[in-house]
Amino acid sequence: MSTVVETDVLIVGSGPAGASAALALSTYGVPNIVVTRYASLADTPRAHITNQRTMEVLRDLGVEQEVIAQATPQHLMGNTTFCTSLAGEELGRVRSWGNDPLVQAAHELASPTRMCDMPQHLMEPVLVDAAVARGTALRFQTEYLSHTQDTGGVTATVRDRLRGDTYEIRAKYLIGADGGRSKVAEDAGLPMGGQMGVAGSINIVFEADLSKYTAHRPSTLYWVLAPGATVGGIGAGLVRCVRPWNEWLIVWGYDVTAGAPDLTTEYAESVVRQLVGDDEIPVTIKSSSAWTVNEMYAETYSHGRVFCAGDATHRHPPSNGLGSNTSIQDSYNLAWKLKLVLDGTASPKLLDTYTAERAPIGKQVVTRANQSIGETAPIFEALDGLSPQTPEQLWANIAARKDATEAAEKQRAKLREAIAFKVYEFNAHGVDLNQRYASDAIVPDGTPAETFVRDPELHHQPTSRPGARIPHAWLTSGTRTVSTLDTVGQGRFTLLTGIGGEGWLRAAEAQDLDIATVVVGPGQQYEDPYGDWARLSEISDAGALLVRPDGFVAFRHATAAPDAEALLSDALRRILGHA
Repeated sequence: MSTVVETDVLIVGSGPAGASAALALSTYGVPNIVVTRYASLADTPRAHITNQRTMEVLRDLGVEQEVIAQATPQHLMGNTTFCTSLAGEELGRVRSWGNDPLVQAAHELASPTRMCDMPQHLMEPVLVDAAVARGTALRFQTEYLSHTQDTGGVTATVRDRLRGDTYEIRAKYLIGADGGRSKVAEDAGLPMGGQMGVAGSINIVFEADLSKYTAHRPSTLYWVLAPGATVGGIGAGLVRCVRPWNEWLIVWGYDVTAGAPDLTTEYAESVVRQLVGDDEIPVTIKSSSAWTVNEMYAETYSHGRVFCAGDATHRHPPSNGLGSNTSIQDSYNLAWKLKLVLDGTASPKLLDTYTAERAPIGKQVVTRANQSIGETAPIFEALDGLSPQTPEQLWANIAARKDATEAAEKQRAKLREAIAFKVYEFNAHGVDLNQRYASDAIVPDGTPAETFVRDPELHHQPTSRPGARIPHAWLTSGTRTVSTLDTVGQGRFTLLTGIGGEGWLRAAEAQDLDIATVVVGPGQQYEDPYGDWARLSEISDAGALLVRPDGFVAFRHATAAPDAEALLSDALRRILGHA
């Protein structure tokens, strides 16, 4: 056994959760080591939809522009098409991922960022490169074997897969970001709800110039209703654009009780041909792999000094594009808390709020993603395509919708309604942005419980209530225009106030904690030229918002207060676990 390696935080896994944890910790100056059993980062596209909240996180961590430079932009993502094959009949479309004009307006109002399509094999290098540049030590071909923990830290045993020997890494905290078969979560004994392996799926990555079938209706996703499409999988056959318009990924189902088919090149090409519907276009199969649709979530995200994030804690299908987004946001929530505990600013009790805040989000995401699979069935039902039948019968049912009969008119209406309902998968803006935290790191302000005036899954509802992400509004500072989200973050707490809020500024300065301050108003540090912040802040000019490093409001006081210092001190004691 060689000399023990020491660090503050050991991260197992270099996927979106592990890479973003490393990036955030290194940005905050926390020493960390990442180990991955693999010889490289992701070599297949896997996760890809990157929503506004994740882009806000990447913006704060300083890599937003690197992602934008490589991602497929939002305007090429949104003609989600349902068809019999790419070359076959089109059954309908959904304006998706914020590309409906009304939804696009909501996106513009909600955030300074735009969502995009950033495949995982491109995302991971951006995160890891920035993390390593800022201090992360990365070790490929290093396999986590086990861990033990005591009151002072965690000792993990790892194997160097090149040399074949084992050694120990001693860390103050361990993050298990080792995916849907997480050994760290298993060793930590994290309790899980739900089940694994509810359906079988196959990913086939291939190259083909499909521009003549896709460029006129640009989209990330093309859904194929074909014989066999309801067996396993994610509700229908899927042709997903990886890079417009020549790199693709197909998702096709199989009967999980019968086991995965033999994934030969010939088999993969036959599936590609069926979904594309053109036997003449040259196709190059890059890879194929089998996986299972899961519906499992951790009820607790930590045990002692061991924390888990990403697919280790929420395992679900790719529906709604929530996987890597939730994973990155898990790590962003955890990293600043670890930093403040490690430097002695916060009590270890602050770390208990990680489960309290992120576990409900993880459960919601697992439920939503699996529900979206079920919501594809009504499209088949509209075409009488769910009951066992021959392919000829399905094609006849599809053709029947063109008839000039009362039955066909009802069928067309039913099909339109079923396709439109998929908005809950492809435009769930509220699922992306309406996260609310309730924990000891949030100080309620005594106001009545929030009421959502529109469907909370579809529509974002901004609020400055404690436990919500700070609302976005454009402010000006001299000739610069900045979002309210740009005034917070960067690993620190921020207090926002306005004219008359001098008491809150003095209170912030009196704290032992370094708190950034932002004053909004005419002639102040920041001005509110559109009046949006005056409306969205939900406080008076002399009131205050205390925003955490992750952009969530931790404390709110609507007005000036003669005892501002005592109020702020008490709030911080509670938030940091000293109360």
